[in-house]
Amino acid sequence: MEAGRQRQGRLWSNLKEVCDLLHIPVAGSVNTDELLFQHVQFKTGQRIHTIGQPFDTLYIVNSGFLKTVLIDEFGNEQVLSFPMKGDMLGVDGIHTKHYSSEAVALSDCDLILLPFKKLTALGRIHLELENVMYGVMSRELVREQAMIGMLGALSAEARVARFLVALAERFAQMGYSSKLFNLRMTRHEIGSYLGLTLETVSRTLSAFNEIGLISVDQRTIGIKDADALKTLRRLPPSRSRAKQLAASKSKSSSEPHPAALPQLLAAI
Repeated sequence: MEAGRQRQGRLWSNLKEVCDLLHIPVAGSVNTDELLFQHVQFKTGQRIHTIGQPFDTLYIVNSGFLKTVLIDEFGNEQVLSFPMKGDMLGVDGIHTKHYSSEAVALSDCDLILLPFKKLTALGRIHLELENVMYGVMSRELVREQAMIGMLGALSAEARVARFLVALAERFAQMGYSSKLFNLRMTRHEIGSYLGLTLETVSRTLSAFNEIGLISVDQRTIGIKDADALKTLRRLPPSRSRAKQLAASKSKSSSEPHPAALPQLLAAI
């Protein structure tokens, strides 16, 4: 944060800066300049907290990308979320006083520490602050519920399409391009998050690229038709796509692949 300040050789932010990052109103009764919260940096691959670790801190993402995962007895990962700027981590530790998931940095990250005892003490004095913090925690739960609902109701192709749309919207909210961005997570991690195999994710991205919904260059994704991605329910079989693309080419060799998109979407 540009407004962050150095103290004892470390970066700190005041309460107003934290609230702005979380997109919540600042409690009017709190002197925001007197409350400072420390930043901590993590390198790609570092763990922020592990399963079973005693809970004492909530984390707010100031920059960077992470994943939260569950790990079973065989070491298999189930990706729960991909936190990014403005998201809060560690809420799952409040109930049992131990973190029930693991958080791992997918890129170099800057996180703000929010000691839970400090937060609850402030909440007892400033009720409006307590209410808005509960609102942030509820927001995280609503996102998870929306994801669970999506997994149960949509086809594999639609899940990948909605994931790309949601990611593009998040990038836009952070002030970045929603049309061209890099995936910080692997296709395997996307599949784990969406309940799909690595092969299905890769095949679906290739199909989207083939018909002009997106462009794919390794981890770089270009969104070409966000509206079609939002409404897509299912892709036609690969043979049908190939025939329609071939027919489109024979009609006009000067037309690029996306010209066949209306025909393809009409078949969905």
